[in-house]
Amino acid sequence: MKGVGGQVQVLVRDNNVDQALKALKKKMQREGIFREMKLRRHYEKPSERRAREAAEAVRRARKMERKRVEREGF
Repeated sequence: MKGVGGQVQVLVRDNNVDQALKALKKKMQREGIFREMKLRRHYEKPSERRAREAAEAVRRARKMERKRVEREGF
């Protein structure tokens, strides 16, 4: 993924740890860290990885096509 070994920094303002934790979770979600952690829990064979990535690509393409059709009004 992007930024392997990179750091995410969140500032705690006015001792409001709950707000800082919420901001951290949002950043981690945006970066895809939770998704990657889930994928790395178990070993994934290279053939399984290729199949998953191909299925994800198909899903993304269909979603983009649906959005394009909705936008153009067909």
